[in-house]
Amino acid sequence: MRMALRLVRFRGAAGGRPRLGLEEAPGGDLVDLSAAEPELPRSMREFLEIGPRGLALAQRVLESGQHRVPRATAQLLAPVGDPEKVICVGFNYHDHCQEQGLKVPEKPVIFSKFPSAITGPFDDIVHPQDTNELDWEVELAAVIGKRGRHIEEAAALEHVLGFTVANDVSARDWQTQRNGRQWLLGKTFDTFCPLGPAIVTREAVADVHNLWIRCSVNGHRMQDSNTRHLIFGVPALIAWVSRFVTLAPGDILLTGTPAGVGVFRKPPVFLKRGDEVQCEIEELGTICNRVV
Repeated sequence: MRMALRLVRFRGAAGGRPRLGLEEAPGGDLVDLSAAEPELPRSMREFLEIGPRGLALAQRVLESGQHRVPRATAQLLAPVGDPEKVICVGFNYHDHCQEQGLKVPEKPVIFSKFPSAITGPFDDIVHPQDTNELDWEVELAAVIGKRGRHIEEAAALEHVLGFTVANDVSARDWQTQRNGRQWLLGKTFDTFCPLGPAIVTREAVADVHNLWIRCSVNGHRMQDSNTRHLIFGVPALIAWVSRFVTLAPGDILLTGTPAGVGVFRKPPVFLKRGDEVQCEIEELGTICNRVV
């Protein structure tokens, strides 16, 4: 039986190695799984490879009422820090296509980030000296929990552990003008994938295709949409991607961003050092990162 959980990684007040944990509630205190079961791996990817047994153990620890950690004493990390793959989708919201004057794509547009782009939900985004066109993209991210290849769309959600919030930070000049207009370098500078705060298992999400999704910069709302405007939903994306690659536990699938990014504003607006970017998705939580 699948569990309704909010899985996190964190460091305690004394620092040290990352620990696995749970959020008791959105924004609430944590439960230290690593203290309850010291033999558990500290990597979320390795924990997910254990499968249902690991989740059942986490549920038991949550219900025990023990190993509580005050949230104020913990540093939340990206819930998955070492995925095998970070798979991304472009042009996947109707309103995002409209703001560019693009036709809706017939098939998903896939690109990637390196796992080294991942940073924590409240860590800094480093503004590279190599770009003057740094942009934001709030995204729903699906986390794979079960290995699969050639997955049927009807069974695709069985391969999803849960969902989290991502910011697909982008250097637009490198994405659209430089490096032969290949997107990779513009998408994968270090710290270009803030992620978190928790992996919310799919049983805890009422309807992943009906969640509001928002991004603010310095308190000003820039993106405000709903996942019902996705062109290709999560099952369709998993079925499509798994035609080409094997999806593995811990893999992260960023599902695209809605309208409101900086590059298509008139005039364009780009992030500068000192800006604060907040991305939030209903039921999943909020990440907030300062540009330095």
